[in-house]
This record gives sequence, C-alpha cells and structure tokens, in this order.
Amino acid sequence: MFDRFARSFALVKASAAVLRKDSQLLVFPFMSGLASLAVILCFALPMFGLKAFDRMDGHNAMIYSTAFAFYVVQYFVIFYFNVALVGAAMIRMDGGVPSLSDGLKVANGRLGAILGYAVIAATVGMVLRAIQERVGFLGRIIVGMLGVGWTIATFLVVPVLVASDKGPIESIKDSAALLKQTWGENVIGQAGMSTFFTVLYVALLLGGAGLVAGAVALHSGVLLALVVACLIAMLLFAGLIQSALSGIYSAALYRYASGGNTGGAFDKTVLAGAFQPKE
Repeated sequence: MFDRFARSFALVKASAAVLRKDSQLLVFPFMSGLASLAVILCFALPMFGLKAFDRMDGHNAMIYSTAFAFYVVQYFVIFYFNVALVGAAMIRMDGGVPSLSDGLKVANGRLGAILGYAVIAATVGMVLRAIQERVGFLGRIIVGMLGVGWTIATFLVVPVLVASDKGPIESIKDSAALLKQTWGENVIGQAGMSTFFTVLYVALLLGGAGLVAGAVALHSGVLLALVVACLIAMLLFAGLIQSALSGIYSAALYRYASGGNTGGAFDKTVLAGAFQPKE
C-alpha cells in the first residue's frame, strides 16, 4: 500500500514538472470550465423559462432529446479542450515550447473526431443512465462498474486522437488495446492521483471550516467573506491543476505505451509501475 502511494506521489511530481515548464497549460481546463458553464446556462435557462422541468414524467421525448443534445455539446467542449491540452503537452515532450494557439490548433484539426467521440460518449452515458433508473440497488452497482470500465477503456482516447488521424471508434479500440497490452486493467496511477487530490480537497475544506468558524466567532462579516472567497479560489485552482496533470499524465502514458518515448519528462520505471497487470 505504501509503495502505491509513493508511486502515485512520484507520478504527480513528474506531471507537475511538465506543468511547471508550461504553466499556461492551466488555461485549457480554465477555458473548459467556463465553456461548460456557458453550455449549462444555455440549456438550463430556456428549459426553466419553458417550465419544462415541471412537466417531467419519465416519458417526455423533449426532455430526453434535450438531455442528449446537452451531453453531446458538453462532452464536445470538454474533449475539445482536453485535446488542446494533450496536444500542447506532446509538443513539450517533443522538446518544443507550446503556446496556447498551438494546442487550440491541434484541437481545431480534429473537430470531426472530437464531435464523433462526443456523440458516442453521450450515447453511452444516456444508455447507462436509462438502465440505472430502471434497476434496483444491485443493478445500479453493476451499471456503475460498467461506467468505470468505460472510463478505463477510453482513458487514452484523447492522446490517440491527438497523435493519429483515426476516427473516434478506432481511437476507442486503440485506447483499450494499449491499456490491456501494456498495463492491464488495474489502474493504480489514476486512482493514486485522484486520492492525492481528494486528500488535498478534504484538507482545504477542513482548514477552511476552521477559519470560517473563527471568523464567525469574531463576528467579522468582512473576514468571513474573505475566507470563503479564498477557499473557493483555492479549490478551483486545485481543480485546474488536477485537470491539467491528468491530461499531461494521459499523454505520457500514451507515449510510453505506444513506443516508450516520453521525451525524458517521465521516469520510465515510474510509468511502468503505474499500471500493474492482473495475475
């Protein structure tokens, strides 16, 4: 168990080394977050205006069609900026100095594949959600496991889209094949990184709660507002770092799996241990 945490910490440090060289990579998840919020508002506000949510009965075709369209657009936005981030990270791994426009240029060149992948992901998401709404507790656990399996199988889709001229279906197949071929299904690296940030979020929330309690005890509204604003800012910044590190990590894993070349940014021994094949 200690080795797993140590390896995860090493992965975070290696990813952070790339991020430190190109801190502007944080702009991609920031832009993704803003665009995602805009998508939510563009879909939610008209629905509220039409009072569509008041007429939800489980058989409303408009609700399901709108939900599917929302998933497609939301996934497209997320994948678009992920492709831009991974594209920029790969430029850095090749020894280049990527700019924001370089990453966006990579994403713009893969618009068709990104849209196709968004449609597939939205379809899978809708199907899993529909099944989950119609099964019992055990069925929901099974559906949840299917969702985890889908996440694992598509872990390297974005770097495949960046590095090749393949469509979304071929990219999904390549992603699953690379993971199975090189490290199997036991995804230790991503779980470790998620654990690291979960601990960070909990620490921030606990620390923030203590500061809020102190501000309340002092009856200082200004101090309370300042503490809350700082806490929100730190949580958002930590989220940006996690998203950027995850993108860099996926790029490095793809490079290592497909040819073993990570441009010197990662220790190959650390990467090889990030995913342990099942016995």
